[in-house]
Amino acid sequence: MGQYTEEIERRRTFAIISHPDAGKTTLTEKLLLFGGAIHVAGAVKSNKIKKTATSDWMEIEKQRGISVATSVMAFDYAGHKINILDTPGHQDFAEDTFRTLTAVDSVIIVIDVAKGVEAQTRKLMEVCRMRKTPVIVFVNKMDRDGKDPFDLLDEIEEELHIKVRPLSWPIDMGQRFRGVYNIYEQKLNLYTPSKQYVTENVEFKDINSPELENYIDPAQAEKLRMDLELVEGVYPEFDVNTYLSGDIAPVFFGSALNNFGVKELLDCFIQIAPSPRPVQAIERVVDPNEDTFSGFVFKIHANMDPNHRSCIAFVKICSGKFERNVNYKHVRFGKMMRFSSPTAFMAQKKEVVDEAYAGDIVGLPDTGNFKIGDTLTSGEDLHFKGLPSFSPEMFKYIENADPMKAKQLNKGIEQLMDEGVAQLFINQFNGRKIIGTVGQLQFEVIQYRLLHEYGAQCRWEPISLYKACWIESDNAAMLENFKKRKAQYMAVDKEGRNVYLADSNYVLMMAQQDFPDIKFHFTSEF
Repeated sequence: MGQYTEEIERRRTFAIISHPDAGKTTLTEKLLLFGGAIHVAGAVKSNKIKKTATSDWMEIEKQRGISVATSVMAFDYAGHKINILDTPGHQDFAEDTFRTLTAVDSVIIVIDVAKGVEAQTRKLMEVCRMRKTPVIVFVNKMDRDGKDPFDLLDEIEEELHIKVRPLSWPIDMGQRFRGVYNIYEQKLNLYTPSKQYVTENVEFKDINSPELENYIDPAQAEKLRMDLELVEGVYPEFDVNTYLSGDIAPVFFGSALNNFGVKELLDCFIQIAPSPRPVQAIERVVDPNEDTFSGFVFKIHANMDPNHRSCIAFVKICSGKFERNVNYKHVRFGKMMRFSSPTAFMAQKKEVVDEAYAGDIVGLPDTGNFKIGDTLTSGEDLHFKGLPSFSPEMFKYIENADPMKAKQLNKGIEQLMDEGVAQLFINQFNGRKIIGTVGQLQFEVIQYRLLHEYGAQCRWEPISLYKACWIESDNAAMLENFKKRKAQYMAVDKEGRNVYLADSNYVLMMAQQDFPDIKFHFTSEF
């Protein structure tokens, strides 16, 4: 037992993931309402102008209604300290989301009852499965018509390859939605459409009692009894340990927009979700309860405050306690650094913190000292693993559109690349800069941010490439020969590593055949 165990046990750090439009931002916002972190719901869609929720504060997001930057929100609820990491639902930003998932202890997946499981959700679930991250599913938009709950559960099991166990059950849906029976607490949560929240909470242990008909109409009561009998028959008893080991996902039903079922989700979540867990470093496993501090940078965000040109490095604390103005070791530099104004976040409001514990996320003002994956410790040389950059699939030359602003452009590109928005390759043949991304939207975001944050104008020029792969070899002669043969397609990334830009799948396969001693990597972590 470490001296900070009590603080660490009360922490719950999780991410909410979903397909765009499944209701993630709305759910985040309602959770913040319960934590008293915001006092008004911002999801009022009036004449199609959406008052913006606290977590989406970048201009381009406001225009598009999508979360691009992952932000962190912290609040206290029922004696627990809750840290929500908001993730971009848009698939062009999947890489940002993958990295965020390395910094959380559990995940809530939001699924739209009408649309079911969508492709994006599948990919994110793979990352959770790989890391054995526990998952809770929230089926949203029950106030609209959608799929039959049993069919939906089958779909979740099939598509996400995880067993499920409903902990609440809907009483009808759409216009006839009357609420849910909370299996976990054995309560009836009733819904009145105009009221926007759970209108009645009735302790209801015996679902077969004729009392039920006092609350919902007889046909619905009958169906609920049959459904619940089937649920108990088909699904195993809920066991917290199978959830914690990532083998089973509890499922809740509700409507985030109407704030229905959200508090119930939160109440169960703080009871069953894991407090910070041990993290695997290359050297050893780091336990959160150790007395010495350690943490890693999982995200860098430029210009959170438009008035100051600064970056913030987001650090996930893995063990011990972080303190302001204490010297910590920056492992990659091998030197000690101290931080006078570390911040904690409540969406856009950030405040300076004196201390933080394992499970918390702190923001460190960064003047170019950090890269994604950097480790900070009390002195030990540790390297946390599992923060890959993926091989981009879309490429464009980036050119300066305003010769007077070359310096601003270069600085902007450098900062945005450190942030992990996209990757920069410099073609060794003609010296031109190539930006590689995983999605089209990122080119727009880069152009927009260069203009609005750095006053630089860029223009894109087409380039036809299939894939970027990092290459290495123990056979120096073969490597040299390869670089000569492929001179036009050789580039270096910002770490100065060799990158081969293959222009087609066929060419890449041939290269792999012709140069057997060269290793081709499709993520930067090797």
